[in-house]
Amino acid sequence: RCRAPAVMSLPTTRLGRTGLVVSRLALGTMTFGLQTDEPTAHRILDKAADAGVDFLDTADVYPLGGTVETAGRTEEIVGRWLKTRGRRRFVVATKAVMKVGPHAWDQGASRKHLLDAIDASLARLQTDHVDLYQLHADDRETPLDETLEALDDIVRSGRARYVGVSNCQACSDHVARRSS
Repeated sequence: RCRAPAVMSLPTTRLGRTGLVVSRLALGTMTFGLQTDEPTAHRILDKAADAGVDFLDTADVYPLGGTVETAGRTEEIVGRWLKTRGRRRFVVATKAVMKVGPHAWDQGASRKHLLDAIDASLARLQTDHVDLYQLHADDRETPLDETLEALDDIVRSGRARYVGVSNCQACSDHVARRSS
């Protein structure tokens, strides 16, 4: 008989100041699709899931070191794997802002880019929502209220449950001021 491996239990933590509880370890997938081929990526995802990791992190620009032609490949790999393991078993995070296409609007935190980017990520991930949608970097050219309204619309539409920031200079500045 073939038996599914037992899922181990990892310590959990709250995601930021939300009520969402995730495994303390998250699996970053930024090498999937360039440095790591798909079969190997699936084995890594399997091992992590079997060890109790339920928090997966990706981005629309991944794989790391790729070009606009490879942007999104990592989300496609993760999406195909999620289909085999069950989407509801995992907290999926992705990010937008970096350049993912040939047009001037294929980057940044403008309303146009964020709405286009979430839809493209959802298609690649083969899901109707992500649990955490993050700005991957600062965009000092786009008015903050435009960005925040777009993120609010994404959450209200059900395409993301939570929003956040990654590699955010203002956040880093705030943390540095608090710790000095």
